Amino acid sequence: MAATRRKKRVGAEQRLLNRELSWLDMNSRVLELAADPEVPLLERIKFCSIFSSNLDEFFMIRVAGLAGQAASGMTVRSPDGATPEATLASIRERVLELTATQARLWTRELQPALAAEGVVLENVEDCDETERIQLRSIFEQEIYPVLTPLAVGPGQPFPYISGLSVSLALFVRDPETGEERFARIKVPEGLPRFLPVGSRGLLVPLERAISHHLASLFPDMEILERSLFRVTRDADFEVSDEADDLLEAVELELRRRRFGDVVRLEVSSSMSQAMLERLQQGLGVSEFEVYPIHGSLDLADAMELTKLPRPDLKDDPWLPVTRPPFGAALEANDLFAPIRVGDLLVHHPYDSFATSFEAFVRSAAVDPNVIALKTTVYRTSDESPLVPALIDAAERGKQSVCLVELKARFDERRNIEWSRALEQAGVHVVYGFPSLKIHAKTTLVVRREGGGLRRYVHLGTGNYHALTARTYEDFGLFTSDPEVAADVADLFNYLTGFGRPVTFRKILVAPFTLRDRLIEEIRSVAAAAERGEKARVRLKLNALTDETVIEELYAASQAGARIEIAARSLCALRPGVPGMSEGIEVRSVFGRFLEHSRLFMFEAGERAAYYLGSADLMPRNLDHRIEVVVPVDDPRHRDELTATFASLMADNTGAWRLLPSGAWERVRPSKSDRGRSAQATLGRRARRRGSHRPLSR
Repeated sequence: MAATRRKKRVGAEQRLLNRELSWLDMNSRVLELAADPEVPLLERIKFCSIFSSNLDEFFMIRVAGLAGQAASGMTVRSPDGATPEATLASIRERVLELTATQARLWTRELQPALAAEGVVLENVEDCDETERIQLRSIFEQEIYPVLTPLAVGPGQPFPYISGLSVSLALFVRDPETGEERFARIKVPEGLPRFLPVGSRGLLVPLERAISHHLASLFPDMEILERSLFRVTRDADFEVSDEADDLLEAVELELRRRRFGDVVRLEVSSSMSQAMLERLQQGLGVSEFEVYPIHGSLDLADAMELTKLPRPDLKDDPWLPVTRPPFGAALEANDLFAPIRVGDLLVHHPYDSFATSFEAFVRSAAVDPNVIALKTTVYRTSDESPLVPALIDAAERGKQSVCLVELKARFDERRNIEWSRALEQAGVHVVYGFPSLKIHAKTTLVVRREGGGLRRYVHLGTGNYHALTARTYEDFGLFTSDPEVAADVADLFNYLTGFGRPVTFRKILVAPFTLRDRLIEEIRSVAAAAERGEKARVRLKLNALTDETVIEELYAASQAGARIEIAARSLCALRPGVPGMSEGIEVRSVFGRFLEHSRLFMFEAGERAAYYLGSADLMPRNLDHRIEVVVPVDDPRHRDELTATFASLMADNTGAWRLLPSGAWERVRPSKSDRGRSAQATLGRRARRRGSHRPLSR
């Protein structure tokens, strides 16, 4: 009731920050790293690329959703009180500002810096005669055969333009008849975006090479105008709750996704008004959806440059280490022995994914005493041993079960392929529910020991993906705790069978108990604060947007609790507002690794509760996904989580603080202070505690 009374004093527009604009602020922080001269050059290029790919996904999903709401005429307001139309207008203004900043950065700083290091991005006109001859040969042999010029005219309708593909728009004239036509050439996606030419480190962008050789595609024609453009299409979809065959329904939606509505048209700023109007007419795009770009389109492809063999322009490679319990267990060929002794905590990518989780599932597959292996797949990779381990286990006669989330955004097709391969090998494949995504990261192993059965569990904060495990920061907990194992077994049975959710003993599961249990913890901290006892909440997550949780945090702050939040991307909570949230501090940390783990720590008097898991504090996670959060009870592991969080909050090289105004401010060391990087600190700690045999991942 206290929270409700206080809420009346401050309007929603002041209490909550707009989710979409908060996301753009996050991407702005990525761009700041691209502009940071203290970051190695090719790492700056990487952040510039990530900025562009992030923005693509934002338009495909979030902007597309808002545009759908606006078009429907629904009076839907976001928690901060903004209408879809108002939010879209703010997004457009902010995106134009950010893309202009990126263009200036690329043209004025990054390209000259690359050239100074012998990596020269040039136009064809800047090539010497020998280089032009070589480029002509490359064009004729490798590019021309895959190009398809499409003209518009009688019997030739405006062509379909695929999403995220760069295209050349042309006005072509027949000098004999004077007839003019619009034409389009798609820049092939299967070729390198930057073509190496000559011996001086010259790279020619693919679209410039095509543009220079247009005479080969339009013989004896005049090219009146050439300009680049790119469309972004609505890529979100929903599967009906009544879908009988989830696999078939997802495949159908994937086919439809290719033809989603255009939500953004990027064009070269030099494009003529006549050309722009022709594109708008052909694509059915309004002026509001047009985004002029003052420079190169689709800088997401700049990620290619980070593959150059220039270690002097990159961060020093990080080789994960093997924690001592796993090192000894690998030598003894018994990965389960140390887990029987007590819970084990791993912190990726500082700790090796290969010698912890991957070794765990490999051991389960081949161990003759293991009788069952069950796991969830939200995202995985070709390099991961998880799917091969499931297949191996099935072929050895073990019960092998995989819950495949077909609706994992942008990995749907890959997961469909995995599921079919698993089914063909005899693995029991379950797709979950149309209305709930299975986002939990859980693996259960059942092993025969001493005349009975023992269950081993891994619960993580990140996907079972070998590639991202090298660059995503995540925690994983291995345990044989009977209550946790029984909870996970019950959860698997609920997901694969038919019945009502059970009452879980220890784990917190969304959408059933997670929000309520976390609110109970926040309220216990608030009560301790009111009694004058120790009261603190510490949250590490990717996103905090759930209004109910935020209001509880405001109430705890007003009761006197100290609240610290490390939110990598979204944060709708407004900290530091007198009378509402002056006891709340919000930080965001970026670095060479993507901060991805979710930690929840509560101190109320003499009692402390620690949790880790798969859920962010967003309505979609708490209401529309199967998420699992597990308590961390071992004092040593709690100390490690505490130290990790403290390092993040003390970071002054890759950190930002959220101000009461809603703006983010870069944290800088003072003149008398030294630079402190949380990720560098955590890497040093990993080296000290790990074995001296670092592995590849």
